[in-house]
Amino acid sequence: MAVTLSEAAAQHITKYLSKRGKGVGIRLGVKTSGCSGMAYKLEYADSADGDDVVFESQGLQVLVDPKSLPYLDGTELDFVREGLQEGFKFNNPNVKNACGCGESFNV
Repeated sequence: MAVTLSEAAAQHITKYLSKRGKGVGIRLGVKTSGCSGMAYKLEYADSADGDDVVFESQGLQVLVDPKSLPYLDGTELDFVREGLQEGFKFNNPNVKNACGCGESFNV
């Protein structure tokens, strides 16, 4: 089992954590939401919670709660710029369908 960061995502996270002045990485999860059933949760993490599964990627910690891990296993978090927009992109091999708006998915 693994969840990883692309080089672009790691650079963006490192830059943001540096501006914040604290943090060890990023926390990923899923929640029930949207028209396809699940949506991603993403937040910067200052430390690991007791039940977090911790992955090291590109020198940062990727923290995942145990309930979300089966849905995120094998995912690479990327940071992309497309035209005037930029943001995180989840490259998740477990996704079977995603909604048209890109906010939710199912496995």
